[in-house]
Amino acid sequence: MQLCCTKFYGISQVMTQQKKLTDQQRKFAELYVYNEGRISPGEAAFQAGYKTRPRQAAAEMRNPKYFPLVVQYIGELRKEVQEKYGITFEKHLTELAKLRDDAMKKGAWAAAINAEVARGKAGGLYVDQKLVMTKNLDQLSEEELEAKMKQILDDHKSILQGVQVEYQEHPDHNDTDAEEDNHEQSSNDKD
Repeated sequence: MQLCCTKFYGISQVMTQQKKLTDQQRKFAELYVYNEGRISPGEAAFQAGYKTRPRQAAAEMRNPKYFPLVVQYIGELRKEVQEKYGITFEKHLTELAKLRDDAMKKGAWAAAINAEVARGKAGGLYVDQKLVMTKNLDQLSEEELEAKMKQILDDHKSILQGVQVEYQEHPDHNDTDAEEDNHEQSSNDKD
C-alpha cells in the first residue's frame, strides 16, 4: 500500500490503476454528461452514490491523473451526444424542410413559409441588410430625397433587373402657391 498527498483529501490511499469502471463511476459519468448545464458535477456525484464529499469526488473523477477510465468514458459519452444532437449544415436544412412539410400538411402556411425562409437564410440565399441613416428623412429637401432615391435604385440595379421603375414628378408646393397667386391676380385684374 502506498500513501499519497492529494490536493482534495490531504493524505489518501493510492490504489493500482483499475481496469474497468465501477457501476457508481459509470452512473456519475452518465449523470454528469446527460445533465450537463442542469446539475453541477457535485450533484451528479451525489446522485451517483458519492454521499460524502461529492464535489471533491466529482473533481477527482474528472481528473485523468486519478481516474483515466472515468475521464475516457465521459469523453465517449460527450462524443455520442454531439453526434446525436450536434448540428451540421445538412442536418439543419433537412430538419427545416421536415418542419416546413409538416406545417404545410397541417395548413399552417405562415409556419411553412417561415421554415422555408429559414432554410434559405441558412443556405445563403438571403442577405440581411441594414441601412444606417445619419440624417433624418424629414430634414432632407425634396431634391435631396429624389437624389437619395435615385442612388438607392442605382445601388440595387442587380436586384431590380426586369422591374420597371417609374419616376413621377409631383407638383412642387411652391408651384401650387404660385398658381394660386396667379389666380388671385387674375381675379383682381377683373375687378
